[in-house]
Amino acid sequence: MTSLRGRGGVGRGPESRRGGEMAAEQDPEALAAARPLLTDLYQATMALGYWRARRAREQAEFELFFRGCPFGGAFALAAGLRDCVRFLRAFRLRDADVQFLASVLPPDTEPAFFEHLRGLDCSDVTVRALPEGSLAFPGVPLLQVCGPLLVVQLLETPLLCLVSYASLIATNAARLRLIAGPKKRLLEMGLRRAQGPDGGLTASTYSYLGGFDGSSNVLAGQLRGVPVAGTLAHSFITSFLGTEVPPNPMLAPAASQGPRVDLAACVEAWLDRVCAHLGLGVQEPHRGERAAFVAYALAFPRAFQGLLDTYSVQRSGLPNFLAVALALGELGYQAVGVRLDSGDLLQQAQEIRKIFRTISAQFQVPWLESVSITVSNNINEEELARLAQEGSEVNVIGIGTNVVTCPRQPSLGCVYKLVSVGGQPRMKLTEDPEKQTLPGSKAAFRLLGADGSPLLDVLQLVDEPPPQAGQELRVWPRGAQEACTVRPAHVEPLLRLWVRRGQLCEPLPSLAESRAFAQLSLSRLSPEHKRLEQPAPYRVALSDKLRALVDRLCAGGPS
Repeated sequence: MTSLRGRGGVGRGPESRRGGEMAAEQDPEALAAARPLLTDLYQATMALGYWRARRAREQAEFELFFRGCPFGGAFALAAGLRDCVRFLRAFRLRDADVQFLASVLPPDTEPAFFEHLRGLDCSDVTVRALPEGSLAFPGVPLLQVCGPLLVVQLLETPLLCLVSYASLIATNAARLRLIAGPKKRLLEMGLRRAQGPDGGLTASTYSYLGGFDGSSNVLAGQLRGVPVAGTLAHSFITSFLGTEVPPNPMLAPAASQGPRVDLAACVEAWLDRVCAHLGLGVQEPHRGERAAFVAYALAFPRAFQGLLDTYSVQRSGLPNFLAVALALGELGYQAVGVRLDSGDLLQQAQEIRKIFRTISAQFQVPWLESVSITVSNNINEEELARLAQEGSEVNVIGIGTNVVTCPRQPSLGCVYKLVSVGGQPRMKLTEDPEKQTLPGSKAAFRLLGADGSPLLDVLQLVDEPPPQAGQELRVWPRGAQEACTVRPAHVEPLLRLWVRRGQLCEPLPSLAESRAFAQLSLSRLSPEHKRLEQPAPYRVALSDKLRALVDRLCAGGPS
């Protein structure tokens, strides 16, 4: 195990982990997603209160969970654990932090309190959590955080910040993946629309975990190992007039040392043939657009992609693209695709594919008919369903605003609640039953059917024997007035021990591994729970003993 004290190292994951994640392991303090003062002031005022009451070192346990599934669905994906571990590893209040707290706390605060803050780290903190990419349901802890009361109280706001948005983004991405199906490629392209740079990096990271194939965000590639993708924008195309003379229009063949060819001249020759076949008459496709395509093809002959809708798709963008693609084809290169960013994307993709097929047959260029078609333009769930329908010719779908901003629900609403102090259970009693908390240190189990699909999750006190496969179990579904019985074919413990008293217990999975685990988890969930509209609620239940403790505390009895 590896120490989390100060700047100590963290154990590395499998060799498949990408370079960006390796860099984060080597310098977690520099790449930590949060700093100790990314918090609410009341955390510091409570810390002072605990310290004055001589309670700073009492052992306490908090649980981080959400009360309702987002987007009207029946599931969420747990995410953010990797960032939480980085934060815990780097957690230290520096002199500047302590000095600022001294400036906002009462001026008569004892200097010894600030000396106590200077010595804080997370070397006595223990964390159990759902693995990243796990299916998560209301009331089931995403994290359990144990340690000295003052320290684990200070962790509340940063941990909520790190987990809530990451899990929301992962869940939103998972919904979009379910709509798109397994074959369409999904690219996250929302950095310019994200809520600030931190939100942009988080969205790019956890949309990949949730099922997207990559991102336009280069920093997410460098730091988190997210596959990155991108080509050109309309500004590149409109910057050309067509009067520019390429400084070097010559291009060598792809697979030989043969003579270099003037690509621009070759494109002009092909354009006449393409226009004649498409019946475009005397109107010439836009010269500036063609010059831009030639310039891009000279820079990226093995990855040429055309953005078709700067002027007119049918009259300009498509014939210009075809002329460049066919000229490249003569030299042994294959264009990789086209992109559309406006209009009826589904209909245009069908028309373009039809033209690709006819041109492919006419000029005996077999690879042309399968050139990838990418679309983007403020795509939401409804438009995505349309683009993913059977018979669609769209191959790649870029989504920006509607993945990174989660417009259908901007917050997951996670909470961080005290469940025990000094080994004694604590419970929030309130007039609103939905805001009551579940007391005591708990274990969580997922009961599975014979086909491996989840039946329900059970919460029980940590000292209870775990459920057994094949044995009947009486449980109390939350919100129900009566118990029910269930006989699971399989039982899975949900909360794994990641950090024990400041020691990392096992390497964290790589982001790619968590992504694969998320897709596997979703594949096992019953279709009735995966429905995106009016799904069947997934049940979370309490054990007899936990239910009895809740009833006793609600009645004012001893814990």
